[in-house]
Amino acid sequence: MHAFKHLKRVVTDWFLCGMLIATLLSYFFPVFGATGGGMHAEYVINIGVFLVFFLHGVNLSSEQISHGLKNWKLHVMVQGFTFAVFPLIWWLSDKLLGSHIPSLLMLGFFYLCALPSTISSSVALTGSAGGNVPAAILNASLSSVLGIFLTPLLVSLVVGSGAGGIDLGSTLLDLCAMLLLPLVLGQLLRPLLGKFFARHKRYTNIVDKLVILLLVYSAFCNSMVSGMWQQQGNSVILSALIGSAILLAIILWMTTLTARALKFSPADEIAAVFCASKKSLAAGAPMAALIFGANPGLGLILLPIMIYHPLQLIVCSVMAENYANRNRERIAQQNAEPISAR
Repeated sequence: MHAFKHLKRVVTDWFLCGMLIATLLSYFFPVFGATGGGMHAEYVINIGVFLVFFLHGVNLSSEQISHGLKNWKLHVMVQGFTFAVFPLIWWLSDKLLGSHIPSLLMLGFFYLCALPSTISSSVALTGSAGGNVPAAILNASLSSVLGIFLTPLLVSLVVGSGAGGIDLGSTLLDLCAMLLLPLVLGQLLRPLLGKFFARHKRYTNIVDKLVILLLVYSAFCNSMVSGMWQQQGNSVILSALIGSAILLAIILWMTTLTARALKFSPADEIAAVFCASKKSLAAGAPMAALIFGANPGLGLILLPIMIYHPLQLIVCSVMAENYANRNRERIAQQNAEPISAR
């Protein structure tokens, strides 16, 4: 009965069905949703991300932000996993399996492990799951800024020095435009719009989910259009798929275990798990062109993050729904306690 109930929820949940539909659509209409395609994903998603941060800015109180800044254990955990635990897992894997996996693919896995966390999906998933959104925003944005310096530094430790430089000013400007600007605008307009959006908060959640669906569709479309399925042998793609899935499973298990060992609240645990397990394809693709230049194996180097990115969105979206359901059940139990006590 329990399995049937869970299956029924999956089938009737519009968001989970949307994840499946987005994946199928990317197979049949890959060009439309890819970068430069008819959907103009690079603009539509940017607008969606901007809107998500604006809505979070409107909904965030100064008390929430100051509380988020004080939660240093959560910040240390997220950044530690992003830039230390991930590379250590790769190092152990390389010692055990490096001789059995193509060197470029292994380098691709290290590049995946060295990347910063995502911003939009981490915040959107944390919000839809009922997690600590201020902490998610702070950690995701901090990760992206640190990644500008730490990602090429970590890669240089493996491939050697002399990697191409990064246009730091331009990257920081883009981050400010996509993250800080809408957040600040939302905060500035909070006195005018705060009460209105508080009454219609469920629509903010819907916008979050729609942006995630667009991210999934676009990520799969770009994977299809790149021709990676045709260019690489099936064994290489299978290795990348299995490796990405195992890495994601290990990280999700480790982050959940660590958050509970540190006695985080449910809201903090959600933010920690989602921010510490994510890797950014949006940052990874342009940075790869700068770090690896005209390397003919760039497609293979990018393969793990191209698989890991949509995979993390699908798995973590299901987890977000489970977290949200647990929160609803917890609130229902708390509301029922006084009645039962009578």
